[in-house]
Amino acid sequence: MAERPTVNASPLIFLSRGGMLDLLQLAGEEIVVPVAVAAEIQRRGPTDPTAQAIERTGWLVVVETPPVPGLIQAWDLGEGESAVLTWASAHPGTEAIIDDLAARRCAAALGIPVRGTLGLVLTAKRRGKISEARPILEKLRQSGMYLSDRIMNQALALVGE
Repeated sequence: MAERPTVNASPLIFLSRGGMLDLLQLAGEEIVVPVAVAAEIQRRGPTDPTAQAIERTGWLVVVETPPVPGLIQAWDLGEGESAVLTWASAHPGTEAIIDDLAARRCAAALGIPVRGTLGLVLTAKRRGKISEARPILEKLRQSGMYLSDRIMNQALALVGE
């Protein structure tokens, strides 16, 4: 059985701001949120939509992670990214849902499957969960997600838009 995917703060923030948190369930029925990620989001305050989502969404499961191994520490990532990769590293086959480029490179170097917010939207389009990806991506950009026109257009071409 595949391990539950684990998610970092930025996909949670962008998807909750955009009202699309349920896209995370394309990766799995339950999503692991490391304590370090939950704490980062909770520092935003109790009225923050992402903090509220973590509290109210039963399939977002907050977990303690093992100590960060030296191999991940060497990448000098943020606490949340390190916790996500530590969880995934300790649970082989676990997908890390993470947008940070350095963290994605670390995941690739460690053989950890990785997908970002953009990848979730493309998966939703491929699986017929959404009819068009472009409006979703535009909404995510309005919610603060950085996505260049070039990358967005390349991604949309992959799903026939």
